[in-house]
Amino acid sequence: MGSNYNGFRRKKRHITKQFTAHVFLILFGISFLFPFVWMLSTSLKPESQIFKWPPEWIPETFMWQNFPEALTFVPFALYFKNTLVICVLTVLGTIISSAFVAYGFARIQWRGRNIFFFLMLTTMMLPYQVVMVPLFLVFKEIGWVGTFKPLIIPAFFGTNAFFIFLLRQFFLTIPYELSDAAKIDGCSEFRIFWQIVLPLARPAIATVGLFTFMENWNDFLGPLIYLNDESKYTIALGLQQFIGQYGTQWGMLMAASTVATAPIIILFFFTQKTFIQGISTTGIKG
Repeated sequence: MGSNYNGFRRKKRHITKQFTAHVFLILFGISFLFPFVWMLSTSLKPESQIFKWPPEWIPETFMWQNFPEALTFVPFALYFKNTLVICVLTVLGTIISSAFVAYGFARIQWRGRNIFFFLMLTTMMLPYQVVMVPLFLVFKEIGWVGTFKPLIIPAFFGTNAFFIFLLRQFFLTIPYELSDAAKIDGCSEFRIFWQIVLPLARPAIATVGLFTFMENWNDFLGPLIYLNDESKYTIALGLQQFIGQYGTQWGMLMAASTVATAPIIILFFFTQKTFIQGISTTGIKG
């Protein structure tokens, strides 16, 4: 009888802890959802209601025309295409280059490997603002300013130390016995990398791809520095055009921002399972 009572108490405590954790996570998630809901609400409000105090969540009149007007106020379709081209090519370059470098640090034994890995990690502490001007001068000297090249080409040379670190941590969790068995069967190092390691690393690769896509989709500083032709502007630069010298089109700005945010939300919902799996398995082994 006593054991049943103790078991009931343990089960009750477990349910209480789970309930408390879920309530906390729901409230925490709502706090992250709040800015997006406010942006969507503002995109449908008339100008007279946007700055009312106390704030009103539900528009008095739903200004649905803000969306088509926002998409024609600037060449949104062109900016969307430019941003998509940059993101897709950058994702491709980052995955290829980071995977190659990470494989070299994780699966191939060579002298000085740990020293070079440590040096690579130290570059993560170097702010972008420190190298911004030297990089601009280099790209200007070779004639890349005004094109997409400064935003795309560096991704093919393993410039992101964090993604290399992330993939290396995942590659270390793959049993070495698989590589040894493949070598006995006559596989080259590249074939082991391509046919064994990469297929097993899909969650980590998907994580790197999603992070890279989000980073470049929302990038404002890079396009601002290197793009001087409006026909090559990205969505981030396009949104800036709603802010004028004599006023801001807040309704249209929020409508355009909502449309710009939608692809990221849709992409995350389709890849969230792989993304969470990649995050949870990259750091098990140091």
